[in-house]
Amino acid sequence: MIKHTDFENNKKRKQLLHQLIKEGEIVLGGNMSLKIYGTLQCKSGKRMSRTNRVFFSSEKEAIDLGYRPCAHCLRKKYLVWKATR
Repeated sequence: MIKHTDFENNKKRKQLLHQLIKEGEIVLGGNMSLKIYGTLQCKSGKRMSRTNRVFFSSEKEAIDLGYRPCAHCLRKKYLVWKATR
């Protein structure tokens, strides 16, 4: 898990974040306070505060850290998650 705030203070660090996304090393985003993960294109995820935003290299990583799927961008996975609660 990588925190978004780790990349804010420096232009080179911001470029590194974009490079990690482009290379596929970061594939999902999440909300640290709500423990929700979703796609990087999710409208809900784009609206969240940067202080709460985290990034994951895989869905397994997000799940292992206790995050649940987003009800908007990962609707089917969210419904499966909800049914198993």
